[in-house]
Amino acid sequence: MTFIHFSSFNSPDIFDLGEDDTIKVRTCTVRTYLPHIVPYKNFNAGNDCEKLKEALEGPGINEQCIIDILTARTNDQRKEIAFCYANSFDRELIDDLNKKLSGKFRDIIIGLMTPLDEYLCKELHKSLTGLSTDEDALVEILCTKTNKEMTQLIEAYENLYNRPLVEHLCSSTGGHFRRLLTMIVTGTRDQSNIVDPVLVVKQVAALQDTGKGKLVATDQEVFNRILSHDNFAQLRKVFAEYENVSGRTIEDAVVDEIRGDLREAMLAIIESVQSAPAFFAKRLFLALDGLMTNDATIIRIIVSRSEIDLGIIKTEFEKLYDQTLLSVVKNKTSGEYKHVLCRIIG
Repeated sequence: MTFIHFSSFNSPDIFDLGEDDTIKVRTCTVRTYLPHIVPYKNFNAGNDCEKLKEALEGPGINEQCIIDILTARTNDQRKEIAFCYANSFDRELIDDLNKKLSGKFRDIIIGLMTPLDEYLCKELHKSLTGLSTDEDALVEILCTKTNKEMTQLIEAYENLYNRPLVEHLCSSTGGHFRRLLTMIVTGTRDQSNIVDPVLVVKQVAALQDTGKGKLVATDQEVFNRILSHDNFAQLRKVFAEYENVSGRTIEDAVVDEIRGDLREAMLAIIESVQSAPAFFAKRLFLALDGLMTNDATIIRIIVSRSEIDLGIIKTEFEKLYDQTLLSVVKNKTSGEYKHVLCRIIG
C-alpha cells in the first residue's frame, strides 16, 4: 500500500485519510479537514477580554464586537480569553455572556465559548433528559464519531454528570436502536482501515435472504454488529459488494426494510462512512428547510464542525442542492444570530 503525506488533495475516489494524517491510496471516499475557523494570527487574549468587557458593560451591548472577536478565534483561543477574563475581572466570561445576551444569538455564542467535548456532552444530556428523547441529535452526534472521539466524549460526559454515558443511553432508549448506540459508544470499531475480501463476502451473504438480495429485517443484530464494529474501508467494500450482488444500494435496503430510530441511525452511519461532510450538509438542509428552522441542529453542526470540515460541508451542500449554504442561511435566519452564522460560514 502506498502512503502519501496529507496536503490538500480533493479526489474522493482515490484517497483515504488514516488516523496518522496520511493518505492511503485506494478507491474510496476521502475523509479530510477544511476548517473555517483557524487560529487568529495576531491573537492577544488580554486585548480581547478587555474589548469584550467593554462590549458587555457599555450603555448598550456591542454585539458586533462580540461577533468579530469570538467568530474569529478558535476554541482553544476562546479558552485563553475566558481564563484571562476570569483572572482580570474575577468573574466568568460565559456567565456574563449568558446574562447579557438572549435567544439564538446567546445559544450560538455560548456554544462557541464551550469546549467542544463539553458542548457535545451537554447536547447529548439535553437530548436524553428532555420531555422526550431527541433521537435525531443522538444519531447525529454518536453515529459520526471515531473511537478516539468517542473515548473523549465518554470521559467528558462522566466528568460532567457523574454518570456513564452508556448507562444513560440504556435508560432512555430501547430495542435494536439502543443496542446499536451501545455498541458504538463502547468503542469496538476496528481502526485498522484494512479490507478483508473474504470477510466482505461473508458479511454480504449475512445481509441477504437466501440469495434474493433482501436485507434480513428480522436479524438486525447482524447489521448492528457490522455497522458498529468494522472499519470504514471494510464497510465501503461491503456496501459496494452488496449493491453488486443485490442490484440495489444498502441505503435503499435500509429504507425499505428497517423502521424507526434504528433506520435513521443506520443511515447516518452509512452516510458518514461514505462522506461525513455530505451527511452534515443534508442535516443542515433539513434543518433550514420548511417554514420553521431547526435552530438547535443548525447551531450544533456549525459550532461543532467549524474547526473540522465546514469548508467541505459547504461544498457538498452546493453540490446536493444547487445553492450555497450561506445564501440559504441568509434567507432563513435573522438578527445577530444570522450575523454569527454568516461570519462562521464565510
